[in-house]
Amino acid sequence: MKNHLILLFAVALLGAMSLALPAKSKHSAEAAGEPVRLRVDVDRAVLPAETTEKAVVKIGLDCIRLPRREHRPPVNLALVIDRSGSMAGDKIAKAREAALEAVRRLAPDDIVALIVYDTSVQTLIPAQRVGDGRRLGRAIRGIEAGGNTALYGGVTRGAAEVRRHLEGGHGVNRVILLSDGLANVGPSSPEELGRLGGSLMKEGISVTTVGLGLGFNEDLMTRLAQRSDGNTYFVENSADLPRIFAAELGDVLNVVARRVVIEIEFPIGVRPLCFVGRDGVIRGQRAELTLNQLYGGQEKFALVEVEVAPSQPGVEREIARASVSYEDPVTQRSARLTARRTVQFSASRASVVSSADHKVQADYAANIMAVAKDEAVALVDADRRDEAAALLRQRSQTLKEIGRTYANSEVQKVAAAAAPEADRLAREGLGNAERKAYRAESAQVKSQQSSSSQGSDRP
Repeated sequence: MKNHLILLFAVALLGAMSLALPAKSKHSAEAAGEPVRLRVDVDRAVLPAETTEKAVVKIGLDCIRLPRREHRPPVNLALVIDRSGSMAGDKIAKAREAALEAVRRLAPDDIVALIVYDTSVQTLIPAQRVGDGRRLGRAIRGIEAGGNTALYGGVTRGAAEVRRHLEGGHGVNRVILLSDGLANVGPSSPEELGRLGGSLMKEGISVTTVGLGLGFNEDLMTRLAQRSDGNTYFVENSADLPRIFAAELGDVLNVVARRVVIEIEFPIGVRPLCFVGRDGVIRGQRAELTLNQLYGGQEKFALVEVEVAPSQPGVEREIARASVSYEDPVTQRSARLTARRTVQFSASRASVVSSADHKVQADYAANIMAVAKDEAVALVDADRRDEAAALLRQRSQTLKEIGRTYANSEVQKVAAAAAPEADRLAREGLGNAERKAYRAESAQVKSQQSSSSQGSDRP
């Protein structure tokens, strides 16, 4: 009886201790071995009392690296390589080397198709198992350059080959597109390629685009990749192609979740304003974002700017409740995680400042500048470079104030880098290489993916 009373007292004490802890972020309990962990963070754990305030909510997905190669899902890949006349010489040689590097990283049971395109599209190797890789290697080594650029046809043919092996339902489905030129055969606008990317994402197929040199259309390539939730690269020097393909295969071989849907509910008094850097959907008090896949050893996240109604000092309120559903590509098991976040309100400026989450603020700053750079490109294209420079300066000033107020050195770095960029834009506008770099850097930031503390298999 005495032991029973002691046990009851211990349980009660533990319950009281848990209630006494600050209710900042509450997570669902992840089972051992879950590949994804969900967090809800906010730029400040304490908000100013008795005033309407904007805040930034971050939905973070920590993706655990796969422990062993044999536990990864099978790969269903199409390599789509531009062999138009502009690829002659070192470009096509390095493209062959990069494709061979990709094949070397695959397992015998992985599926690969090899498509080349110039004026027309040709399937050199239809979708089939890699096996010992010798037939695929011979086909890659035989690729030569010549003709125009039927880019759209190359992507659709690659997707058709990937589609032949979607039935298994648990692989990683990817098209890797390499091009150095303008699409001049068939559909060729960013809008048309964006629509194609969006439709492929609905099928679970992502397209990674690799733009080589200074002759390709970066708007088209980034739109196609972003709408399909693929990666995008700008490679000015063809010697970098093998390294880029190796990095991309590092992601492809380390997918830990797919068909990812993030849903966020905001209570009355918290109004969602916009996703920052992403094309999510907001309907009333709910926000939703869909992703094609998550990579092990990395963090993927979404940022939502919200407006919070006034509260009295000392009040604690829920600011957001999130859930993520996904499919494990290895086990094909569906999973759902939930988490919520509360904030407190205070009349003390010191309490607000000391509660800042510097990582959330830095992620917000990087994405704000990425969006600004995309807007600046459009303004420069319209011969309004003074307005483009003014936009960057205004964003820089806003971020400087955040960095100074919260002693956030990372935000200050982002702000400081924008000022000389604005001055250069005003003087010189954007050259071809700079424009491509702007688009690629902006797309990379807005994919809102970063290495986590777990590490990454990417080279």
